[in-house]
This record gives sequence, structure tokens and C-alpha cells, in this order.
Amino acid sequence: MATEQKKKNKYWNMKVLNDSSAEITLYGSITGEGWFSESSSKAFQSELKSLGDVSFIDLYINSPGGDVFEGQAIHSMLQRHKAKINVYVDALAGSIASVIAMAGDKITMPSNAMMMIHNPYMGMVGNAAEFRKAADDLDKITESIVSTYLAKAGDKLDDATLRQLLDEETWLTADEALNYGLIDEVSESKDVAACIDHQVLAHFKHVPGKIVAQSAAGNSAEETSPNEILKQKINMKLELLNL
Repeated sequence: MATEQKKKNKYWNMKVLNDSSAEITLYGSITGEGWFSESSSKAFQSELKSLGDVSFIDLYINSPGGDVFEGQAIHSMLQRHKAKINVYVDALAGSIASVIAMAGDKITMPSNAMMMIHNPYMGMVGNAAEFRKAADDLDKITESIVSTYLAKAGDKLDDATLRQLLDEETWLTADEALNYGLIDEVSESKDVAACIDHQVLAHFKHVPGKIVAQSAAGNSAEETSPNEILKQKINMKLELLNL
């Protein structure tokens, strides 16, 4: 029988399918609430080990991203795992979730899914010296992310083009991600709403209108006018500032 691990307040679920394969679903914002939290990368590592000696892992992603350090840790864990990992971007792999996707030996996206890549950012309070250090840290994180994307893309994407895409916060269609070598296959469209909350959405500058509408209407796929989309973005940013 399949075994399954479920804990409270997690954005992932893992289960063993049979003696040789397992499944991981990663849906929602990637958060880290402390090293010993049930939703930390430490907990993810523990559950990954509990899957046992499997040879295949199917990883399903629908996430806007989140904590960059948590995401990088999860990417490294998956990359080190001996199993062949098949990644399926069900609707959205945004920000650090797209980096996690790069751990796949094969990455598949439905034709209507999206992948978003951008430079890392952080919010902080501090003095000038602390801000300078933070900028240096961001540069190091950027270099790590760049190397991860380029390792997957091979000769389909050069350093200069990638950095431009990151600078511009680029929302890639499945076909564009395929052309850049960031995925391996485009599959038929899938009827899954992008998993994104408005607090995460407020950090981004070029969110496609359809995704803004889905978030503002509780993941409704209804179209929204450009003026209403702009209003929603402003309201979301104001809410974020008041947190």
C-alpha cells in the first residue's frame, strides 16, 4: 500500500507510489518559519529521506515562489537525490519555484502554464553598512541562480540574454521556456488555476492580467479590464505595505 505523510501548514505533500517511485506536489508559496517548523526545508529534507530508496520521483509544481533560501535548499536536496526526477509545472513556476523546477531530469509544462524568472530581492531595515552587505548577498544569490538556469539551458541560452530576462522579470510561456532550454517538453493544456496569493503577487511588476484576475477573484479565470487590473495591483501593494 502507498504510504503518505501529511503535516499541518505545509506547501508540499509527499507519498510513496510503489517500491520504485514516489510523488511530490509543491503547491503554494514557499515559506520558511524557522529551521524546526513543519513547513521548513529541514522538514522537507526529513520527508524526502522517508520516501526511501526510490528510483523515480514525479514532482508537480504550482507556486509563485517565496523564500529564496528555502527554495535553494530544496533545489539542492532534489538535485542530490539519486532518483530520476520528472518535474511537471501544472500552472505556474514563479521566482524561486522555477529554480526548484531546474532540479528535474525532465521538465514538462502544459501549453497554458507559465514560468517566471527575475532577480532576487529582499526587504530589510538597517544602516548603510547592513544595506551594502545585503546588496553583496543579493549579488551572490543572483550568481547562484544564473548558474542553475544556465546549467539546465545548455547552449540554448547565453549569460547575457538570461541576465536581461532576469532584469525584466520575464513571464515565459511554455513554448518560450522550451526555446530557452529551461524545460524539455510542452504538453497539452491543463485546467489548473495558477496558485498565487496577492501578497506575493504585489512584489512583481509585470504580472499577466489573467493571473492578477485569478488572484483577485479567488482564482477565478474571468477576464478583467486593464484599469481594474491596475487598481488591483495598487491595492495589493498598499496591503503589503500595511502588513
